[in-house]
This record gives sequence, structure tokens and C-alpha cells, in this order.
Amino acid sequence: MADMTVADTSADSCCAPAQQSTCCEPSTKTDCCGHGESCGCDAGTSDIRESVRERYAAAATQVTTTDPGSGCCAPSETFDGGSEVFGAALYALGDREQLPDTATLASLGCGNPTAVAELHEGETVLDLGSGGGIDVLLSAKRVGPTGKAHGLDMTDEMLALARENARKAGVQNVQFHKGYIEEIPLPDESVDVVISNCVLNLSADKPRVLREVARVLRPGGRFAISDVIADESMDDATRADMQAYTGCIAGALTRQQFAATLGDAGLTDIEIRETHRVHPQAASAIIRARKPSEQCTR
Repeated sequence: MADMTVADTSADSCCAPAQQSTCCEPSTKTDCCGHGESCGCDAGTSDIRESVRERYAAAATQVTTTDPGSGCCAPSETFDGGSEVFGAALYALGDREQLPDTATLASLGCGNPTAVAELHEGETVLDLGSGGGIDVLLSAKRVGPTGKAHGLDMTDEMLALARENARKAGVQNVQFHKGYIEEIPLPDESVDVVISNCVLNLSADKPRVLREVARVLRPGGRFAISDVIADESMDDATRADMQAYTGCIAGALTRQQFAATLGDAGLTDIEIRETHRVHPQAASAIIRARKPSEQCTR
């Protein structure tokens, strides 16, 4: 995975990593830091977005400037005995073989949401944080020519890569949009399924994302994602680490927090099932929910 540089702070500053746990509330941030900048676990939305954007822009650039045949720079990570826990290795070989190398090499996710979304012919699918387009392209093939797959990403480099991958794959029933997952640029009740691969944890406003998901889903629509869930015991230092945040660990909700946030957004039939460990204090999970069907009125 692409490395990113995090701004250094002096060891005796209250914004230093060892002190960030005392700077988590907006009301104390200015007093703590002296100049109101974001600190660790209370990093502002714009700070988190820029850190994430830089990291994923670098990943897209790496893919397009590396010989795909060399296999030496694929953005994957291993944990617990060497098994890969992020990246294209989590997709079946048959799925990977359908797509350009630049789509699979750009995969930074922690699962395979298209394998758990139970997509059907003619459905409309939205992938949040679509990156190089691997899940959009696989979804487009599953829903067929009468269906449609949308991808949403905030990174110009990833959007350009995804569009080129769609061209190479000859997939036409796709559309990629630039925007934020907190502000989905699609109409109300316009999609049947929302998928995502290890992206929701990168948002600084997860309740807003899930409210947007509920808004764009049609009644009875499905939410099926792969994401990281934090252990209840995750320590403050891990949560404060911005590099871990852009690597999908520090921004993760616990199982209970995720379920509560889904319920608050109005989604039901919530299922959260751990699939594999990605960190000593976090795991990848399949997360499913549904928007209730409209009730008939007399």
C-alpha cells in the first residue's frame, strides 16, 4: 500500500501522538493545540479527506506507472502468518481474470462486496469509494446490460483510472461520479444496492454517510459492504494514528457502534459478520442491512 507522510509535531506539543487523547473534543481543541488545528482522533473532515485523497491518488499513480506484469508493486498487505488481508487477492481468480490488471492492482479493499451483495439482472448498483473500479466493473457484469453500476470517488486520479479500466474491459453500463460519500450525487430512491469495500471507515462523518445511503436506496433496497470493524479494546494511540486511519484501521467503528449507526439511519435486518483479522485490534467484516419496504396504506 502506498505510504503517506504525516506532519511531524514536537515531542512536547500537546498535539504530539502521546498527547492526542487529551485533544478529542472540539471545545478543547483550541486550548489544547493553541491554534485550533485538528488533533489526532478529532481530525477535521477536511484534514481526513485530504490525507485519504493523497494516499489513494498516490496508489492510482503507482498503478499507472508500474509494469503490471512485474507484480512487484501491487498495493496489498499481510497479517497473521502472511495471508493477504487487503487487495485483489481477496477476489476469486475468475473475477480477477475478467478485468484489466490496472483494475485489480488498484484494489485496496478488505473484502469482496460483489460476492455478498447478491446482485440480480437489471438492478442499479452504487459503489461508494469506487477507486480503480474493480467492484463497479464486476457489478456491471452481474446486473447485465439492463442494469447499471455507478461508482463514486473523490480522487481525480482514481476516477481517470476507473474510466480507463471500464474502456479496456469493454463495459458500458457504468458511470463514475466525482464527489463525497457524505454527499452522494444521486437522486432519492434511485439505486437498488449500495456496496463499498473498506471505505466507510475513512469517513469523518459515518452517520451522514449512512443517512445518504438510506436516502438513495429504493424501498427494500440493500446495503452490502466489506469494511473494518474495531475491537472494543482498540487503544487510543491506534485511533489517533492518521496513517492507520488512511489504512482503514483507526477510523473503524466497533460492531456495536456500526449496528447502532445503521439503525439510526433507518436501516433494518442488520448483519455484521467478521471474516478475517487485519490488525491485532481490528477485523474485516461483511456488513449487510436493508431499507424497509414502503408500507401499504388503506
